[in-house]
Order: sequence, then C-alpha cells, then structure tokens
Amino acid sequence: MHKLDIPQSVIDGVIARRGTAHPFADLDPAKTALVVIDMQNGFMMPGVAHALCEMAPRIVPTINRLAEALRRAGGKVFWIENTHDESCFSSWSVLYDYLKPENGRKRVEAMTAGSVGHALWGELDVRPEDERVRKFRYSAFIQGSSELPEILRAQGYDTVLIAGTVTNTCCESSARDAMMLNFKTIMVTDANAAHNDEDHNAALIAFYRIFGDVMSSEDIIGICAKRG
Repeated sequence: MHKLDIPQSVIDGVIARRGTAHPFADLDPAKTALVVIDMQNGFMMPGVAHALCEMAPRIVPTINRLAEALRRAGGKVFWIENTHDESCFSSWSVLYDYLKPENGRKRVEAMTAGSVGHALWGELDVRPEDERVRKFRYSAFIQGSSELPEILRAQGYDTVLIAGTVTNTCCESSARDAMMLNFKTIMVTDANAAHNDEDHNAALIAFYRIFGDVMSSEDIIGICAKRG
C-alpha cells in the first residue's frame, strides 16, 4: 500500500477554509456510490497491460471490503471500464497523435471491449447488483466520456467515493469533474493506486485542498456501520 503523507499544513488549510478536516464525514451511505476506476487487466496484468500499475493489485482487498460495507449500508458499487472504440481516433485524436505508434497499438489492444485487457481484474468482488459503466476518456464524469453522471442522479446518489487506478490520472480527473458536477466527492486514500507514493500523495493533496474530501477505507466503513 502507499505510504500516505498529507502535511499538517494542508489539513490546517482545509480546516481554515471549510471549518472541518472532513466536510463529508456525515455522508448518507444510501445516497453514496463507490466508483471504482479502471481496475482492469489492461492496467494490472503483466504481459497484457498497456500501462501497468504494479500497486493496483494490492488495493483489491481494500476495494472489496469497502464495496461490501457500502452495499450492506444501502449504497451501490459502479465498476468503470476504460474503453477504446473506433470513434476515439477522431473524437480524442490528440491522445493518439502524441503516443508513439507502438504505444497507441498496445492501448487499443488492451482497452477494446471483449479483449483480455478490457476485462475487470479477476479478484475483484463484482456482484450482480453492481453496475458496470464504460468510459471513453480519463475522467468518467467529463462530457462525452460516459453516462455515469446521469445514471447516478437518476438513482438518487449525491455522494461518490473514488477508488481505483491510477490515482493521479483517471481517478483524480474523475474526482475533480464529479465535484464540479455537484457531487460530494471523496477520494479513498488506501483504495487508489499510483506508480509511486509521490504521485499518489500529490494527487490526493491537490484534490483535498480545493475539490473534496480524502478519507481512508476504514473511516468510511465505520461510517457505513454506524449509519447503515
């Protein structure tokens, strides 16, 4: 697991700005969605992954515990699947224009629906009552990426827990956009994975200062137990 390092000066700044270190600690589990980003073979399986994050398999037990606690308390789990299709070559051409050709080919192979890379990691506890949503950008919430914001609103969720990989790209961009679409947003400190501790902590700190809350899985599981 990553070694969490959020300076006290950052916490003090959050308290000065918001009046509390954890503004969303009063979350209602029944109105909360666990949004699990990109926990797919294409980021986790050596030899298949186009962008391997070696830390990602290590957060799987934490995600599974958090998912179970939230389900018991009346919330819901959404598994977000990073996906490539032919439209991405035109609608997101800037991504492929700046990738080396061989890296672009690996991404297409790993992220195309039906491929081994596109599949969710086998050790994730995915239940029938959960929901899978495909996204076509780094952020699951940006316009044109997925139907996730509309699905969450239609089902009455106003709070999102962000977990998955990698912390400082798809997870952070999803979390920022979720906040700006008016969802109460929490990045779960030990349920996100990056390539190193520095990237992980930098993303959490930047998000925590302005955009939302950061909490551990145990904190959230405790809230679910009390309120569920």
